[in-house]
Amino acid sequence: MPPALAEACQTRRNPGIDTLRGLSIVLVILHHVAIRIPLRKTALATFVPPRLLHALSYNGYEAVFIFFVISGFLITNNAFERSRSLDAISLRGFYGRRAARILPCLCALLVVLAALHLAGLKDFTIIKSSQSLPRALLSAIGLHLNWYEGRTGWLPGPWDVLWSLSIEEAFYLAFPLVCIGIARTPLFAPMLLVLALSLPLTRAALAGNEIWQEKAYLPGMAAIAAGVLCAIFVRKRPRPHPAVSTFLGAAGVLGIAAVLGAEDVLWRVLGNGTMLVLTSSAASLVAASHWRGPRRLWGTGWLQSFGRLSYECYLTHMFAVLAVVRLHNALGAGLRHAYLWYVPALFLTWVIGTVVARYYSVPAEQAWRARWSGTAGAASASHVDRCRPPLDFPNCRRRDASAREQPQGLGRVL
Repeated sequence: MPPALAEACQTRRNPGIDTLRGLSIVLVILHHVAIRIPLRKTALATFVPPRLLHALSYNGYEAVFIFFVISGFLITNNAFERSRSLDAISLRGFYGRRAARILPCLCALLVVLAALHLAGLKDFTIIKSSQSLPRALLSAIGLHLNWYEGRTGWLPGPWDVLWSLSIEEAFYLAFPLVCIGIARTPLFAPMLLVLALSLPLTRAALAGNEIWQEKAYLPGMAAIAAGVLCAIFVRKRPRPHPAVSTFLGAAGVLGIAAVLGAEDVLWRVLGNGTMLVLTSSAASLVAASHWRGPRRLWGTGWLQSFGRLSYECYLTHMFAVLAVVRLHNALGAGLRHAYLWYVPALFLTWVIGTVVARYYSVPAEQAWRARWSGTAGAASASHVDRCRPPLDFPNCRRRDASAREQPQGLGRVL
């Protein structure tokens, strides 16, 4: 078996983790629609509890931190699967896989955003005097768009989503170097624990700048560290009794639900510690899903589909959101039944993500990996065929049974 294909076949996708990741991207999409079409001003407000409407509308930021936990877990777990030991990570292999996954979509998105800016299209044009197209492009490529926004203010929505990618990419750059340097030392786990627990402190220290408080490196790295610790924990420990997994899963669900549904209450009691409850709960649920294995969760197929497409959907969802909102405004539809427009926004995001993955990002990723590792083109093409997501939103299943049996790597992370 060719090396690249062997690596991809070492691990299977986990339905529970894909469901959590899918829920996260859905919350991000709903948040960006709600900013422009508030649910509280629609007819839903007459019979849906305000707390539920708020939970559906304004948890995009929290969802990104769930992404961070999942990312830390998957990257670490895949490193164990490939290298058996974190200090044995291949720098060439790790950076090659990350570049193959991230750069094709990121570069294409930046080209499109630059073209739309130069065309003067509203919602895509950088208009602040403190900002410019060259600097925005440099910050996106140079892993500091979050820092750039903290200094100059919010960028337009389609640009703004790249703040989390700056944190992810910084993690990808540092992770293998740190692992090679200190993974075998007694300092590694305590350092990760301190970083993970620092989340409330780092957020509180940045209270003077709202943008930087939300998008700084250290809070995001703290969430990622929680995922890394989770992966180390489940790797070092044998599979526990099913009751333990059930308890951890239930605790994770309850913790996440509490933060998403009653964040105002928790915030009054815990302050910035609320975010630590979120990341700890997410890590608990991820561990339970890992131990639960590949068993499917009834009724979550559509969320799993979003989870598999999370990177493509995240980078492109603002195109769908802005298109739907503009159409709603152009038709003068009013707000009473505006909640109905949330469904096409979600569906259009899924369609765009699916098309991008099937016809661009997956083939580009496999071509990059084949060239990087010297894998034969035919083997790479065969793997691309198995990985391409089909256009089957209602069922979220692959077209033939043999494809469903093929394992897919967990490393396709946001």
